[in-house]
This record gives sequence, structure tokens and C-alpha cells, in this order.
Amino acid sequence: MPMEPDVIAWGSLLSSCKVYKNVDLDGLHPQKDEIYKMMDKIWKEIKKMGFAPDTESVLHDLGVEVKDQILRYHSEKLAIAFGIISTPENTTLRIMKNLRVCNDCHNAIKFISKLVDREIIVRDATRFHHFKDGSCSCKDYW
Repeated sequence: MPMEPDVIAWGSLLSSCKVYKNVDLDGLHPQKDEIYKMMDKIWKEIKKMGFAPDTESVLHDLGVEVKDQILRYHSEKLAIAFGIISTPENTTLRIMKNLRVCNDCHNAIKFISKLVDREIIVRDATRFHHFKDGSCSCKDYW
């Protein structure tokens, strides 16, 4: 690269790694495999409950299966999977995000809260979302 990489270059690299499943940048977390296995399990279970991924949330021109995979591994979903494997049952999970939660994650977290029978609090760029028993305190106005 003829110049020093900036925030945009690094962001593009990380996004590309997600799309093409380069786990080299992801591989540093010692519980990575457990987290991804838990998220895969959660994803299957919430789909059985009626959750349908919002593939329109992925703005890239990709196949439905790739979009499904990208949505499954959004950061807040992985944070929730990590919380589930790392905390005792019935513990409230608190997730902080510096961007607004996407529509797909918002809907998925409603299903996850019901599946795991936990309160999940997500602080995004605009508000706190309290998910419990399959609903959110924002009444889906977010």
C-alpha cells in the first residue's frame, strides 16, 4: 500500500474478512470456537421459533446464504452468545454498541431473550433496549 492505512482502509479490510470468512483476525479470542458454536445453535433455535433473518439489512449484492451468515455473526449477537456461555443462567446480559442496532439484530434479540429466558439490555447509539420474553421496551420504535 503506497500510504499508511487509515480508519477507512482498516474498516474495509475487516468487513472483507467477515464476508470471506477470514477467521485470522477473529482468531485471537480464546473462546472463539465456543462463541461461534453457541451463535450457530441460537440461530437454528430462533429460526425454529419463527425468526426470519432480514436479509435486506445486508446492503451488499450477495447471495441469501452469505447474507444469512453475515447477519448471524453481527457483533451484538456474538456478544450475547459470549454472555450466555460466560455467565450463570438467569443473569441479565448488558451489551453496549456504538452504532444503532440493525433491524435484523433487534428482531433476533427479541427471539433470543425468549429462547434463553434472560433479560438482555442493549445500549446502542440512540437508546437502551430492554429485551425480555420476546419483546423490547422500545415497542419496536427504534
